[in-house]
Amino acid sequence: MTLVAAPARLSTAAATFEADFAARLHWSADTDAAIEHRVADILADVQKRGDAAVLEYTGRFDGLSAPDMAALELTQADFKAAFDAIPQAQRDALQAAAKRVRSYHEAQKKASGESWSYRDEDGTLLGQKVTPLDRVGIYVPGGKAAYPSSLLMNAIPAHVAGVQEIIMVVPTPVRGSVATGGTGEGTSTKGERNELVLAAAYVAGVTRAFTIGGAQAVAALAYGTATVPKVDKITGPGNAYVASAKKRVFGTVGIDMIAGPSEILVLADGTTPPDWVAMDLFSQAEHDELAQSILLCPDAAYLDAVQREIDRLLPTMPRAEIIAKSLTGRGALILTKDMEEACAISNRIAPEHLEVSSTDPHRWEPLLRHAGAIFLGAYTSESLGDYCAGPNHVLPTSGTARFSSPLGVYDFQKRSSLIEVSEAGAQVLGTIAAELAYGEGLQAHAQAAEMRLTTPVKPR
Repeated sequence: MTLVAAPARLSTAAATFEADFAARLHWSADTDAAIEHRVADILADVQKRGDAAVLEYTGRFDGLSAPDMAALELTQADFKAAFDAIPQAQRDALQAAAKRVRSYHEAQKKASGESWSYRDEDGTLLGQKVTPLDRVGIYVPGGKAAYPSSLLMNAIPAHVAGVQEIIMVVPTPVRGSVATGGTGEGTSTKGERNELVLAAAYVAGVTRAFTIGGAQAVAALAYGTATVPKVDKITGPGNAYVASAKKRVFGTVGIDMIAGPSEILVLADGTTPPDWVAMDLFSQAEHDELAQSILLCPDAAYLDAVQREIDRLLPTMPRAEIIAKSLTGRGALILTKDMEEACAISNRIAPEHLEVSSTDPHRWEPLLRHAGAIFLGAYTSESLGDYCAGPNHVLPTSGTARFSSPLGVYDFQKRSSLIEVSEAGAQVLGTIAAELAYGEGLQAHAQAAEMRLTTPVKPR
């Protein structure tokens, strides 16, 4: 059977473009009702029974039979052993990526994560105190895939922000367990650990780690158990159960975001080799069948050339079936009248990853307002951003880049307003505050301000 990857061919000049475009973009973030119900039960059970519930669900879903929580905890020695065991090339790559990610986030902290204050003309001090969270939890997916890069992207900015404790949860399910897509018959006292993930934990400086996953891991981090410390915020991607659990515990703890399927949008002026662009579209399509890859270009012949490269390269891809389903189901090659229109459509989409594949990307960048990350120029493949460019690869999806930002140092900090009113300032501010407080009918507010006045304002 020959696989075919057939992204939709659209043109902004077509009368049906708006309807076709909307249909291609449609994706529902609604979680299956059965998942929501199951997650609610798991959260309540972990909140009530703590470690015992976590052990039970880890056995049921991951096939990991552990006598106690101590058997599910990873140690610093485990991290170091994994780092020493992986090939030298992987050690070098992890350390190089970590260095770049750390450097970027240190610059980010300096630019937007420092305390500040000033005094006004009356001598009143106003400002903002920036302090790190005490303890955060990072969820690292395991089982069907392993993401050491995500571990770096979550743990390093937390460290740069000044977080003292980073608690990692990473499922290590047994082959054949429910978590690996099996029937649940596979059980063992030891799950499948990914050495590169543990090595990344060593490089990134994870404080403690537990081989647990799913909604039960989110619940343990949010509520705390006798063994798993309660955290202030949970970050990191996961499956539908993890996403649902994160939504439900928000308010008890902070969360980073609820991520949808991966996305890439390429704005091309037709000058980049078409096989480069085809492979860039593949780079997101290979994540899963719901991932979205879109190309916008004003050159119809170039769109044809990219489609030919898609057809030629697809059979060489190990994940060809997933790529084919993703491109056919949600991909699109869109002909625009010019690059300005392509930029306008990009802003409507607000993609997770936006490549400006042009000889003059800085001409178009000022027109682009909404994107998780913008990759400028033909040599800037999105995959470099995923691993080692430096900026964070945890990005808003599904159009949420209109109002959300990449994960950063600021996500692991909080801000407190600083106010120190001088005696002279109290005379000015007190009069204003009292006037407004009386208008709102809040007498105590008004009188608290008036007590600092040398000439109190009388109630009306």
